Amino acid sequence: MILAAAAQVSPDSTQQAVGYPSLFLLVVVGALVPVVPTGALVSSAAVVAFHQTDTSPFALLIVFGVASLAAFCGDIGLYWLGQRGMRSRNGSRWLEAIRDRAPEERLARAQDKLRDHGVLVLVLSRLVPAGRLPVMLACLLAGMPLRRFARGNLPACLAWAVTYQLIGILGGSLFREPWQGVALAVGLTVVISAAPALWRRLRPRAAPSERA
Repeated sequence: MILAAAAQVSPDSTQQAVGYPSLFLLVVVGALVPVVPTGALVSSAAVVAFHQTDTSPFALLIVFGVASLAAFCGDIGLYWLGQRGMRSRNGSRWLEAIRDRAPEERLARAQDKLRDHGVLVLVLSRLVPAGRLPVMLACLLAGMPLRRFARGNLPACLAWAVTYQLIGILGGSLFREPWQGVALAVGLTVVISAAPALWRRLRPRAAPSERA
């Protein structure tokens, strides 16, 4: 009976049972330790889900729900750890990790935007590469309560999940094979992530000619 039941389980069902928890865990870890390319993970999952829509019409919806919930949980966890570091005399390694990834120039801009726009700036911070942690640190320094941060962060995570899922859907719709769509989606997310750093490197070189 066990073998018969196992034979009835489709490969897609097995893949989803393993893939969704893995996606959730990796996005949470990526929010806490920002070295995991979470945007590329969501886009890749969206490509696979796009090619599974014939067998599971809700696959894309599940990817969206898992990705947005994982991003929200990771952000809330990191913010809570940052608050504990702010209250501690010796700080914490989590707070130091946020500070290390929030240069003074970006932090100053984030603080200005937070004063001007309030929690609405959280939405843009999730969509702009390397913009999440400076805004989070600005919220910590401003003493924003966790509940208020959570209210602003929820739509930010939803918008982030939609954006990277759309990239995956684009990649999945252009190619018949899922791996080709995944390659395109990963490439696009890498370009998006690298664009701000490349712009900052090229900008000082263009400055003298502009003054001339």
